[in-house]
Amino acid sequence: MKVVILCGGMGTRLREETEFRPKPMVKIGRKPILWHIMKHYANHGFNQFILCLGYKGEVIKEYFYHYMLHNNDVTVKLGQNRQITIHENRHVEDWEVTLVDTGEKTLKGARIHKIQKYIDGDFMLTYGDGVSDINISSLVDFHKKHNKIGTVTGVNPRSSYGQIKHKQGNVSDFIEKPKIEEGLINGGFFVFQNKIFDYLNSNENCDFEVGPLEKLTQEGQLMVYQHNGNWACMDTHRDSISLNNLWENDQAFWQA
Repeated sequence: MKVVILCGGMGTRLREETEFRPKPMVKIGRKPILWHIMKHYANHGFNQFILCLGYKGEVIKEYFYHYMLHNNDVTVKLGQNRQITIHENRHVEDWEVTLVDTGEKTLKGARIHKIQKYIDGDFMLTYGDGVSDINISSLVDFHKKHNKIGTVTGVNPRSSYGQIKHKQGNVSDFIEKPKIEEGLINGGFFVFQNKIFDYLNSNENCDFEVGPLEKLTQEGQLMVYQHNGNWACMDTHRDSISLNNLWENDQAFWQA
């Protein structure tokens, strides 16, 4: 099953990082968050990716075009018979990556519609800025069992603030950034039948959450896979710092 990743947004709330590169290329450690997302899917045996490019998509194309060069030792022979030899002495991901220009200002629904020709059955879809320790294999099994058009992963995000519990003014518990237990939010990590394309079109104003997902919901064709583990989104500079701190302290939950 192929994995579609939305990589076209401008990341305006992360402007410190995205002025010269697209949001999915903002790094956690030495690798872009996009690589971390793809690595998680690959750890579950899914290594065919379709990337929907938009804002500064050429940066992502160049990253994968030069991937072998940047991740191995290299011998460069100069002169008239110039030659480059890549010594594959390191583990390099066995991935197939299709990079598709879907328009700089195109909304998500139209981006997905533009990659239809590369899809030949059910497929997975996620955003290029969210990481999780979700069990991808269990997600796919859940989707196949209910036989509806779509599955969305519901998550309980962590609050940005500490929570205080008290009894008659006396603090009984203080929890730093607890999970929000009431209600789920859209955590990405979708699975769709090919029929989803009937709800989309190539008009650049075709959105995804507003319109198509609402219609699926009204028709009873969208199920939720509840993930009770960890999930985080790189939406702001503060999020970037937080994710990098987790990585540097060997607490990167999405590596599991």
